[in-house]
Amino acid sequence: MRPSLWIGGGVLLALLAVAVLAPVLAPGDPLAMVGRPLLLPFHDAQHPLGTDRLGRDLLAGLIHGARTSVTVGLATALVAITAGMVVGTAAGFAGGLVDEALMRVVEAFQIVPGFLLALAFVSVAGPSLPMVVLAIALGAWTAPARLARARVLALREAEFVAAARVLGVHPVRIAAVQVLPLALPPVLALTAVIVAGAVLTEAALSFLGLGDPNAVTWGGMIAEGRNQLRSAPWLSLIPGLALVATVISTYLLGEALTERRR
Repeated sequence: MRPSLWIGGGVLLALLAVAVLAPVLAPGDPLAMVGRPLLLPFHDAQHPLGTDRLGRDLLAGLIHGARTSVTVGLATALVAITAGMVVGTAAGFAGGLVDEALMRVVEAFQIVPGFLLALAFVSVAGPSLPMVVLAIALGAWTAPARLARARVLALREAEFVAAARVLGVHPVRIAAVQVLPLALPPVLALTAVIVAGAVLTEAALSFLGLGDPNAVTWGGMIAEGRNQLRSAPWLSLIPGLALVATVISTYLLGEALTERRR
């Protein structure tokens, strides 16, 4: 078994466990001021990772930030893959003008970089967690759509599809019940890439002050600590390392699962 599967899967399982158990591991409000400002890491048993300039516990922020990252990553992947599968299946199965029109829409979204699209959307719609998820998904659904379309184009000429047409099954039912489930597995392989991209994009938006102000995020913690980089570098370094570990682990797991499918 590939080491990347163990490493990536282990780190992500730990992250998922931390996210689920965040209210137990760090009860209370992670934004509350609970100690003396700028406590050094490993100098206070009550605050193992220290505190920020406002006296907020860094470990509590890290734990609740993991919850935010996991929520955004998984929700974005769900929205993007669902939208991509619907559009890709409709385009590939219908063909003709429907295919042309839908693929022009896909290309229009692909022209704009995903981060700029998310930045513009959140700036207009407002920085809330659902809007952040929707904004990131707007730039992530095109790859699943193109992959789903390619798979459906190959499947729509299969014998079982021809047999269903001869029996008078409605085309929508054929596409939804018989073709879509077979086109889904290759698209699911994009989940790791979408989740990793969503976590990075959410962190970047939070760093720029466009994240949910009521949620603790790693990007917001990095931004909060940048003014104390000389005197307290751990404020940005600790959430930054958590972000890097999460993204790398997600890619490792995705690569390992892709290799196993081949």
